[in-house]
Amino acid sequence: MTTTYRIQNPATGELLQKFPFATDDKIQQALTDSATAYTRWSSMKMSERGKILEKLADLFEENAVDLAAQATLEMGKNSREAIGEVKYCARIIRYYATEGERLTADQELKNIDGQTAVLRRKSLGPLLGIMPWNFPFYQVIRFAAPNLMLGNTVLLKHAEICAGTALTIQEYMHKAGVLEGAYINVFATHDQASTIIADPRIHGVSLTGSERAGSAVGEQAGRHLKKAVLELGGSDPYIVLDSTDVATSARRALFSRLANSGQTCTSNKRMIIMDDIYDEFVAELTKLSAELTPGDPAEANRNEYAPLSSESAATGLMQQIDEARKAGANVLVGGERPDLPGYYVKPTVLTDIPESSKAFSEE
Repeated sequence: MTTTYRIQNPATGELLQKFPFATDDKIQQALTDSATAYTRWSSMKMSERGKILEKLADLFEENAVDLAAQATLEMGKNSREAIGEVKYCARIIRYYATEGERLTADQELKNIDGQTAVLRRKSLGPLLGIMPWNFPFYQVIRFAAPNLMLGNTVLLKHAEICAGTALTIQEYMHKAGVLEGAYINVFATHDQASTIIADPRIHGVSLTGSERAGSAVGEQAGRHLKKAVLELGGSDPYIVLDSTDVATSARRALFSRLANSGQTCTSNKRMIIMDDIYDEFVAELTKLSAELTPGDPAEANRNEYAPLSSESAATGLMQQIDEARKAGANVLVGGERPDLPGYYVKPTVLTDIPESSKAFSEE
């Protein structure tokens, strides 16, 4: 299985396009261009940068369907959800474009001994963003928009399966008027990402990803005294203490869990249900899960589930399920891949999961 940057349809497994990793020379040129652009970009009036971001928001709104199709093609996102993601990005961009000056205005602190102190929010310089595949537009925009508005420049290393989205975002940045060098996509390897973090021209790194990736990036940033923002995995609980409509509670729990094919960092990973409604809740959850069928994410039918983002994601999930089953968990429905091309895994309900099992605590 290839690990290079690529466009690969999760609904069929078809590899549509491959992109080479950047050469070391290209990485160095990107660092130089980002640092050079920072001088001019940060010296612009914030209102000027705001107008450029307003244009970017317009482009996202006007082309939401086309942009969403890119996410559906690359990581299998339900087209309805993908359109919503792109439109949400437009709102984020517009928010910082219109509110940036107010949010960063000087804040006068309490007068002490007749002296005046001011808290001032200033740009830092070039920043590295390492972003995941699950929300290929949103994860990039929520990092890039406020930093570009503030005057920072951005190097962006996207997930290997989101090559098309990565290039599209860069294209739209330039269409909107973001200076050449102020936003640069890099098809970097993991080793090259480490080189970028270590480079003195880089002033900070933001990563959204796994705990393993966060540990590595956090260690590198700390060693080189770089600011770091890490958003990592977790196992969020969905707790039902009581309900006047248990069936509706189960339905909401299921479709919250299955949003983005279950690949949402803030969705419910484990369900904790009180004893007196447990059996009814589990029965409804199992029935609803069994009724779902695999479908084309481009069609976005409500009673269908989309594929996972990649073969490695599907294989990893099956390993978690199989390990839980062997440890003593009950598989009430699902727990297997349908006999179809692509990266589909049947919606699965596990109960009585031993605390020693990885499925008990892992995302």
